[in-house]
Amino acid sequence: MAKIDVFNGDADGICALTQFRNAKPAKSRLVTGVKRDIALVGQAGIEAGDEVTVLDISLDKNRAAVVEALEVGAGIFYVDHHFAGDIPAEPGLKTLIDTSPDVCTSILMNAHLGGAFVRWAVVGAFGDNLNASAEALADPLSLSGGNIETLKSLGIYINYNGYGATEDDLHFRPAELYGLVSAYADPLDFVEDGAQHFEKLETGYRDDMARARGTKPSRVSDRTAVFMFPDEPWARRASGVFSNELVNGAPGRAHAVITIRPDGTYLISVRAPLSNKVGASDLCRRFPTGGGREAAAGINNLPGDQLDDFMDQFTALYSA
Repeated sequence: MAKIDVFNGDADGICALTQFRNAKPAKSRLVTGVKRDIALVGQAGIEAGDEVTVLDISLDKNRAAVVEALEVGAGIFYVDHHFAGDIPAEPGLKTLIDTSPDVCTSILMNAHLGGAFVRWAVVGAFGDNLNASAEALADPLSLSGGNIETLKSLGIYINYNGYGATEDDLHFRPAELYGLVSAYADPLDFVEDGAQHFEKLETGYRDDMARARGTKPSRVSDRTAVFMFPDEPWARRASGVFSNELVNGAPGRAHAVITIRPDGTYLISVRAPLSNKVGASDLCRRFPTGGGREAAAGINNLPGDQLDDFMDQFTALYSA
């Protein structure tokens, strides 16, 4: 029997697990990866009697592995906010799944734990670009404006760190970064005590975003904008957080950031307009390796011969 924590390597997954393990300390085996590596349950080596926590990855993308784990006698606690599809009706599966556009896994975990580590939920929500939800969580905490900005920056930086084709693209491997932050019940203590880690993330983020901001859109209108990024590590790291920045700056416009991968396929980040946070998941799921949620979704490996089709469908969806 083992405890296994399976989690997305982005801010939401890391912050949700940080809350959970601060509330329920235990030695566990960690299974994670880059943000887009979400078919993780099948990588966990789950056996009979194992207690498995799965956070911030789509049940739809892991259904077969979940069913297999349940059939061998494991117990699974599954918390997520992405498209789930049909949820297996098995006694060993406990789920907390909500796909509402203003909810993330860290927010769901915060509710599950009765707000015990709410500051980490604030970090996770900011990292998932749910700024209004994060501010609503932070409002009763009587934090200074400076502290709220620090929590927001930490969420953005942890989220930024998760993007890459492989873990070699990242400044910190997600399991390593989780180990650093989860030692702290309060994220502000992590920022103070782990200043060198915070500064490493901050410096990388600022350098990569400066390059991203220098990129002009290849297609742009009042309703949509498409950006093409080169096959470079900085581009893969910046793609998701740059997408969030774009949509925050132009909330009435949908954005797609398309990054060339080393194998010639495309990594795509889609953000629906903040004024109409729907459609991104459905659009991306029309294509191989696509998925996500209504407001923010992506495609991991779009074949090159489908790029024009994707851009046409993206433009048509958000120009209607």
